[in-house]
Amino acid sequence: HLLLFLLFVGPFNCFASYSRATELFYSLKEGLPAGVLIGSLARDLRLPPAGGQHPAALRPPLSFTLASHGLGEQYVQLDNRSGELHTSAVEIDREALCVESSGATVFGGTSAVSSSSLSSESCLLLLDVLVLPQEYFRLVKVKIAIRDVNDNAPRFPVPHIHLSVPENAPVNTRLAIEHPALDPDMGTNGVQTYRLRDNYGVFTLDVEENESGERTPYLIVMGALDRETQEEYVTVIIAEDGGTPPLMGSATLTIGISDINDNCPQFNDSQLNVTLYGNSSLGTHVATVHAVDMDLGSNAQITYSYSQKVPETSRDLFHLNESTGVITLSTKVDGDTPRLHRLIILGNGPGCIPAVITVLVTIIKVMMRPPEVVPRFIANEVEGVVYLKELEPINTPIAFFTIKDPDEKYKVSCYLDGDGPFRLSPYKPYSNEYLLETTKPLDFETQQLYEISVVAWNSEGFRVNKVIKVQVLDDNDNSPVFSEQLIELSIEENNVPNAFLTKLHATDADSGERGQVSYFLGPDAPSYFALDKTTGVLTVSTQLDREEKEKYRYTVKAVDSGFPPRETIATVTVTVLDKNDNSPRFINKDFSFFVPENFPGFGEIGVISVTDADAGQNGWVALSVLNGSDIFVIDTGKGVLRAKVSLDREQQSSYILWIEAVDGGDPALSSTAKITILLLDINDNPPLVLFPQSNMSYLLVLPSTLPGSLITEVYAVDKDTGMNAVIAYSIIGRRGPRPESFRIDSKTGNITLEESLMQNDYGLYRLLVKVSDHGYPEPLHSTVMVNLFVNDTVSNESYIESLLRKEPDISIEEKQPQISIEPTHKKMESASCMPTLVALSIISLSSIAFVTGMGIYICLRKGKRHHRADENLEIQIPLNGRINLHMLEKKPMEISNI
Repeated sequence: HLLLFLLFVGPFNCFASYSRATELFYSLKEGLPAGVLIGSLARDLRLPPAGGQHPAALRPPLSFTLASHGLGEQYVQLDNRSGELHTSAVEIDREALCVESSGATVFGGTSAVSSSSLSSESCLLLLDVLVLPQEYFRLVKVKIAIRDVNDNAPRFPVPHIHLSVPENAPVNTRLAIEHPALDPDMGTNGVQTYRLRDNYGVFTLDVEENESGERTPYLIVMGALDRETQEEYVTVIIAEDGGTPPLMGSATLTIGISDINDNCPQFNDSQLNVTLYGNSSLGTHVATVHAVDMDLGSNAQITYSYSQKVPETSRDLFHLNESTGVITLSTKVDGDTPRLHRLIILGNGPGCIPAVITVLVTIIKVMMRPPEVVPRFIANEVEGVVYLKELEPINTPIAFFTIKDPDEKYKVSCYLDGDGPFRLSPYKPYSNEYLLETTKPLDFETQQLYEISVVAWNSEGFRVNKVIKVQVLDDNDNSPVFSEQLIELSIEENNVPNAFLTKLHATDADSGERGQVSYFLGPDAPSYFALDKTTGVLTVSTQLDREEKEKYRYTVKAVDSGFPPRETIATVTVTVLDKNDNSPRFINKDFSFFVPENFPGFGEIGVISVTDADAGQNGWVALSVLNGSDIFVIDTGKGVLRAKVSLDREQQSSYILWIEAVDGGDPALSSTAKITILLLDINDNPPLVLFPQSNMSYLLVLPSTLPGSLITEVYAVDKDTGMNAVIAYSIIGRRGPRPESFRIDSKTGNITLEESLMQNDYGLYRLLVKVSDHGYPEPLHSTVMVNLFVNDTVSNESYIESLLRKEPDISIEEKQPQISIEPTHKKMESASCMPTLVALSIISLSSIAFVTGMGIYICLRKGKRHHRADENLEIQIPLNGRINLHMLEKKPMEISNI
């Protein structure tokens, strides 16, 4: 029954465990390189490892396969065996993948994800992964959330934003800026704040966020505006995101002040006095009134009318043009016409109290008809105004005038009255014809309007004036003029992008379109400088680096809108001011100096070279020693490193210093460098004999000692290194019954018995041993007396000690010790470096092997000595002040080839 139950339940249990779909969620930053671990499917799914214990058999290995073939597959790499998911070589750009502004954006799979279950900033890659074999089959849905990083700067959709504000806008008026900056990044990495570079004291910005999270900048009026004082404000609006560090974008903001009707018409004079002859013809010009309104357009339209106080007779006699303000004679003057007329004229503007001017017209009664002046215009004339272009040539004809007496009784003469380059001369051969012409070219920029009169009078004194207005028409005869031909600017390096430099200003004396100036960069201007064509605002779009280039010099052009256009060139120089943005830089990160020991104090060890790319005080560098300042000093100006005291290699073979370089900026920047000082060895230490410790010590040698046996040893060390520490031993003096019975090994210092000892060889042997190094130029040496007492026993120690206290009579042998390593300086000088290095390497290895062998030998010898001491206590007599040689630390000698 149990077997049947297991057979029934087992399949269903397997199906429940491995046949269901599973979801895994991972989070990943955009822009990561290839090979970054996203997650391990086997670990996160808690799948059993391959080969584990199984009731039936070993588990087969797991296999992971991507089942989806969508867009997301190119961004990941799946290890088919381990199930580890890594980023691929294709970099993930969140802004390129997730272009929707709301809801969850999904790429790379066939499955859909409900946007209600995710945040508004979600960007998902969906992967379907199959886990095989069939025994563990399951479908895993992997969802990778792509997290945003601040890799995009805010950007305005248009480079120039125009906004109109009425001049009567009250304080705190809010106006939405219709082109807010866009930032593909999300959340705090998106646009957070706006600000104005120049608010002129009357504007500020505020930001409002709607329900969808969009931020709209609003311009707020903070002060009174007056179009008649300033009709336009040009500034730069800057958008900044909330990333770390924040990124910025900018655009030019032009705030135009729109006109309102806040000005009324005004007359320059309050009264005009006019005289009119009674015989004047109909249509005779009496006077012209003119009022001025500072507003624009329809707000500045003025109409003229008579006041209700003006009598009807005066209204009928004088016609007032309501548009131009010209008063003309409309009916014939007769004997019943009043001689004085008071004309009160109103200048009417929209929504204004009328301006008032009084015209007093006095009519002079005449008994005869005045002379007649009949003009015939050659130049263009409209309503008594003659239009002439400037730069017209000399003697340009304007009009013919016929002068005559209507009664044909009196002689009539005429002349020209008024200022200006005009001349009225008789036109021969006719007696009553006169020609009005110019005497020199006219200049619109000097004077635009001339008012002259042709005066005719007869012999009776009657005069008639014919007023002519000459309007000079402008021509494009003036080039724009910069306020400065050399524009010198400066800006600190590391400026923000689109930094404001200056606003160019050029004027053109011409009028209308001919005087409108546009601004352009010259061909020699670098591409990262920008000049607004209309406003003349000069900006730089990128960060400038003084260390890359300190001064820029290029040309700018001001071009008018005439035909053909005229232009003027100015030179702009931009000096990039230094900021302390460069740390001092050492020529090398690590400096190494080799100095012989005993180098004199305050001698020059070496020079530390350091530079700073900044200028002025920012580039001034001071050097100091961070450690070891009690031994070493450094010249802060020249960088010369010195030691205060003489250095001894045996006390310390090397020094490691840290040198700090600090510039003069505020705040100061610094850097450090590592200095290694290696002391070269000098042969200034003779060998130091460690055993025997005293010239008064002695050793008992039994006569039965066999030839070749080791009797004792001389052990010495040398504090120097290399060849200066290679020691050779030699016997340079002997005394005893048969002193040649003992010899010393030049390398080890071991003293052995050469020949068998006879009966007559008993007694005290004194061997003078020379311990010499191989230093250059002169080897140093030490000597020690080795005393050997050949006898069966020691029966009288005081006698032996008395012998030792006597001065030995030993002749010195000049024979030099034979050594296997005998450096010859001449050979070293003539040989190449490579054989020397090979030889020194072999010597070093031999020394290590030798010292190792000696250690083993001494240990074995110590064991034998203890054994012999147990057998016969009278064989070895303790030496005076003897030390245990086996307790000494024997170090392998180093042979350096510096």
